[in-house]
Amino acid sequence: MRKFNIRKVLDGLTAVSAAASASSAAQQQQTGNRETEIQETLQSEHFQLCKTVRHGFPYQPSALAFDPVQKILAIGTQTGALRLFGRPGVECYCQHDSGAAVIQLQFLINEGALVSALADDTLHLWNLRQKRPAILHSLKFNRERITFCHLPFQSKWLYVGTERGNIHIVNVESFTLSGYVIMWNKAIELSSKSHPGPIVHISDNPMDEGKLLIGFESGTVVLWDLKSKKADYRYTHDEAIHSVAWHHEGKQFICSHSDGTLTIWNVKSPTKPFQTITPHGKQLKDGKKPEPCKPILKVEYKTTRAGDPFIILSGGLSYDTVGRRPCLTVMHGKSTAVLEMDYSIVDFLTLCETPYPNDFQEPYAVVVLLEKDLVLIDLAQNGYPIFENPYPLTIHESPVTCCEYFADCPVDLIPALYSVGARQKRQGYSKKEWPISGGNWGLITQSYPEIIITGHADGSIKFWDASAITLQVLYKLKTAKVFEKSRNKDDRPNTDIVDEDPYAIQIISWCPESRMLCIAGVSAHVIIYRFSKQEVTTEVIPMLEVRLLYEINDVESPDGEQVPPLPTPGTGSNPQSIVPQSHPSTSSSSSDGLRDNVPCLKVKNSPLKQSPGYQIELVIQLVWVSGEPPQQITSLAVNSAYGLVVLGNCNGIAMVDYLQKTVLLNLGTIELYGSNDPYRREPRSPRKTRQPSGAGLCDINEGTTVPEDRCKSPTSDVKDNSFSRSRSSSVTSIDKESREAISALHFCETFTRKADTSPSPCLWVGTTLGTVLVIVLNLPPGGEQRLLQPVIVSPSGTILRLKGAILRMAFLDATGSLVPPAHEPWREHNVPEDKDEKDKSKKRRPVSVSPSSSQEISENQYAVICSEKQAKVISLPSQNCIYKQNITETSFVLRGDIVSLSNSICLACFCANGHIMTFSLPSLRPLLDVYYLPLTNMRIARTFCFTNNGQALYLVSPTEIQRLTYSQETCENLQEMLGELFTPVETPEAPNRGFFKGLFGGGAQSLDREELFGESASGKASRSLAQHIPGPGGIEGVKGAASGVVGELARARLALDERGQKLGELEEKTAAMLYSADSFSKHAHEMMLKYKDKKWYQF
Repeated sequence: MRKFNIRKVLDGLTAVSAAASASSAAQQQQTGNRETEIQETLQSEHFQLCKTVRHGFPYQPSALAFDPVQKILAIGTQTGALRLFGRPGVECYCQHDSGAAVIQLQFLINEGALVSALADDTLHLWNLRQKRPAILHSLKFNRERITFCHLPFQSKWLYVGTERGNIHIVNVESFTLSGYVIMWNKAIELSSKSHPGPIVHISDNPMDEGKLLIGFESGTVVLWDLKSKKADYRYTHDEAIHSVAWHHEGKQFICSHSDGTLTIWNVKSPTKPFQTITPHGKQLKDGKKPEPCKPILKVEYKTTRAGDPFIILSGGLSYDTVGRRPCLTVMHGKSTAVLEMDYSIVDFLTLCETPYPNDFQEPYAVVVLLEKDLVLIDLAQNGYPIFENPYPLTIHESPVTCCEYFADCPVDLIPALYSVGARQKRQGYSKKEWPISGGNWGLITQSYPEIIITGHADGSIKFWDASAITLQVLYKLKTAKVFEKSRNKDDRPNTDIVDEDPYAIQIISWCPESRMLCIAGVSAHVIIYRFSKQEVTTEVIPMLEVRLLYEINDVESPDGEQVPPLPTPGTGSNPQSIVPQSHPSTSSSSSDGLRDNVPCLKVKNSPLKQSPGYQIELVIQLVWVSGEPPQQITSLAVNSAYGLVVLGNCNGIAMVDYLQKTVLLNLGTIELYGSNDPYRREPRSPRKTRQPSGAGLCDINEGTTVPEDRCKSPTSDVKDNSFSRSRSSSVTSIDKESREAISALHFCETFTRKADTSPSPCLWVGTTLGTVLVIVLNLPPGGEQRLLQPVIVSPSGTILRLKGAILRMAFLDATGSLVPPAHEPWREHNVPEDKDEKDKSKKRRPVSVSPSSSQEISENQYAVICSEKQAKVISLPSQNCIYKQNITETSFVLRGDIVSLSNSICLACFCANGHIMTFSLPSLRPLLDVYYLPLTNMRIARTFCFTNNGQALYLVSPTEIQRLTYSQETCENLQEMLGELFTPVETPEAPNRGFFKGLFGGGAQSLDREELFGESASGKASRSLAQHIPGPGGIEGVKGAASGVVGELARARLALDERGQKLGELEEKTAAMLYSADSFSKHAHEMMLKYKDKKWYQF
C-alpha cells in the first residue's frame, strides 16, 4: 500500500519559496527552466524485485544427503530450508512453506529428485531437473509421526517408519500409500512384552531386497521377509539403538547403542552379538565390562577390496572427557583415529565409489555436517586431512556486525585483494579435488566486479568477490592486532562501554578507487588503513586521542539576550582555528578521582609487522572525560583527495588530517550551529574542564536538553527515532537518547553558501534531528605543501532541515549525473618515488569524476538528501528545495542509498515496515514500492544495503547473506545465470555376480516390489492415514520457471515422462484386464470339466 504525498514538480514560473529573496527567486526561475532539461530515463518498468542467491552456511542444519552419481549434496535445516551444493559456484536455496524442521533427506539417486521428511509429518518430492527446484508432490500423515525413511537404490517404493513402530510404504512416482503395512506387533510378536519404541532404522539386505532390517529404539532389531510377511529373525539387546549399518555382503550388520557400544551381529545368529566393541571405553583388567560411554549417535560400516573395512562413528566418548570437543572416530583395521571437530556433529555421510549397496563400498571421504560448519575428510590419505572448502561458508566465523556492498568497482581491485589474500591461505589440506562436483555453472551475463565487505565481532574484516551471483573470500584483515590483548578479566580496563567483543566493527567507510579504508569500532575507536603490496614493519603506531564532550546548560537563555556565538563566519573572515596534534593521554584520572583522558583500548607500543594488504595509517580513539565513557561512533567518512577523516557521535564531531596526523575540528553538535541553533541550547559558561590551549580540543558542557517543545525532533515518533539510533549507540538514558547525534557525513566539492559562484571542497553533516550543516575546507596545495601547511576548517552558516534523522547525502551536476566525492588514484605508498614521479604528484589534482567536463560558474548542482521520513532535492547554490517526497508517515527508512542503474541514478530505500522503494532523481518520482520483508530483528536493519546496478543484500540469518535485485533486467537474466543442479550422467554398471555365485546362488536377490506393494496385491491404504497434496513444481512449475534451451529440454523431458507414465498406466491396466480375462476363461474351463458328465438333477 503506497503512502505518498507526491508534490508536483514546480515549473519554472512558480515561486518556490516564500521565504526566498527576490534574487534567489529569480535564480530559482532559471533553475526551474534548466531543471526541465534533465531527461529522466528511469521508468517503473525498469524495476522488479526478486531474490537472487543465498550465500553462507545453512543456519541450524538438521539433515544431510548425497547423490553419489550426480555428486550433489543436500542440507536441510530446522527452519525448513533446503540448500543444495554442486561444484564450487553451483548452489541453490529452497524453502518448505510450512517452515517445519527437515528431519531426513533421501535422493532418488541419478533421477534428479529428492524426498524430504519434515517434523510436521509431511513428505515432499522435489524436482531438481529445473534451475529453481520445486515440489512435485506432498503427502501429509494424519495419524502417525514420521521418524525414519529409507529409499532403496533404483526403487520407487519408499519405506516410512513411524513413532508407533509401524512401517508404511509410499510410491514416490504417484506419492500415494501402498496398502502393504508392517505393524509393530506383527514384527516383534512375543519377543518383547512392551512396545519396542519408534523406528530408528530401516534398510534392505544388500544381497536380498526381499529382507528388510527394522531397528526399534528400545534395542530390538527384526529381519522382515517382505514376501511371507513375517519376521525371519529377531535380535534383542538391552541397550537403546541409535543407528544400524550393513556389511555389503549382507551376512553381518552393526548397531550403535546409547551406552557407547557397537554390536556386530551375524544375520543367522540372533541370540547374541558376534562381537561387542566399546571404541572409547577403558578396558578393565579383570574382564569386567568397560565403563559406559556417551551414546554413539551414528555408525557406518564400509568395505574395501584391498584391506580392512572402515567403521566410522560419531559420539561414544567416555563420560570423564569433560570439555572435550565433539569427535568423529574412524576405525580402520587396528588403527583408531579420533578427529576433533569445532562444533557438535549434526550428521555425517561416507562417500563411496559405488551407489550399489551389494558391492565393495571403497569409501574415499566423509562429509561431516557440524552445527556451524561443513567438513570433508579425505579417507585415502594418511592422517585423514580435510579438503579445503571452496564454498563461502565462513561468513559467520565471527558474528557479522555490519556489511557494505560495492557493485561496479574498479577492475583491478579484485585481483589486488586476491593476491594479498592468497598469502593468508592455510596449509595442510588434502591434495585432491573437492569431491562434491555435480551440476553446471550458469551463463555469466553480468560482467562488472562486485565486492562485499563484512565487519565482524572479533574486529576482523573480510573482503568477498561477489561478481556474477557467486561469493568467494578474497582477503581478511584483523583490526584487533593493533591493540594490546588483556590476558584476564582483572587486567581489562574498566571501560563500561561494552561488556564483550571490544573490537567489534560498527561502521566501514571505503573508497574503492583510492583503496583507503576506514573503520569505526564499538570501543569508540577509528582506524585508517592504506593498501600496500609491500610488507612493512611499523616501529611506532601513529595514534591520536580525542576528547569529545557534550555539555549544555539546563536553562534556556532569557528572551532578549543573545546566545554568545562561537566564531561562525558567514563570510569566512574568521575561520575556526586549526589545532595542533593532540598529546597521548598522560593522566588516567582527574583530580576528583574520575577516569579521565583514557581511551577504552590500549594501542601496542612494540613494533608491528604489517603484511601486504591493508596497513595502519592512523588510530584515533575517543577518551573518557571526567568519569564518562566515550560514546560510540554513529557516523564516519574518509576522503583520500583531501587526506581527511571525520567521525561523529551523540556528543559531536571530530575531523582529523590523517596526512599530518592532527585534529582539525572537535566540536559538540551544538557548537556546529553557533548562533543559528534552532533549539537555543546554550553552552554552559564559564566552561569547565577545558583542555589547555596547547592541546586545543574543544569540549562541550554536559547537561540535559531544554524544554520539550523546543527540542522535540521533527520525527516526533520517539519509538521510530530511538530504534534507528540504537543500531550504533549503547546509550540508554533519556538524556543521551535525546541528544543530537551526527548521523551522516559526506565530503564533496560543491557550493557551500548561497553567494558562492564556484564549488569548493566541503563536508556536509547530517544529524538525528534532521539538520544538515555545511563545513568549508580550505586545503593547502598538493605535494610537500600539503604536509606543511594547515588545512583550514570553517563553518559556512548554511543550515538545511528535513523531517527525521539524516541518512544519506549525494550531489548531482547540472545534467542530473552523480558527482562522486573527489579521490586520489591508488599508488604504492611504501615504494620511494623517483624525481619524475614526485613532480607528477606535485601537479596531481584530486580526481573529481564529474561527467561534465568543467564546472562553469553558471552551472548549478543538486543536493539529494534522504532522511528517515522524507527526501529532498535542493538546488545549489540557491539552496531552494525543488523536489520533496514524504517517503513514509507511519514507519521510518532504515537504509537509503543513491545508486546508478541503467545509465541513470535513483534513490533506493528500505523501510522498517518491510517496503522497498525507489525514486527517480532529481524529481523523486516513485518508481517502485514493494512489500518485501518486515523488520523482524536488528540484524536486518544493521546489514541491509543497496548498491549500483540494482543489487542489494542483507544478513537473513546469523550465517547467511541473502542477495536480491530490484532491476527488471537482472530478474530476466537470472534464470540463465543460475547453475544447473542436474546433469545427465550414466548410472554405473551393477557389480558382476561372478560365475559360481550365479551358478550356486548367493548373488543379490532381486524383488518384484510392484507385485508386493502395488494396489492389485496389497489393496488401497486407509484414506484417513495420509493426504496427498499436489505440488506447484509439476509441469506448470516448469513452464513458469524454465526458459531457454534447457527449459525446453526439461519441458520435453517432463512431457515425455508424463506421457510415458500415462502409457505405462494404460499398459498396466490392459495387462490387468488380460490377466483377469485369462483367469476367467481358466475358471470357466475348470467348471465345464467338473460338471461335464453330470446330469441336470445331480447339480
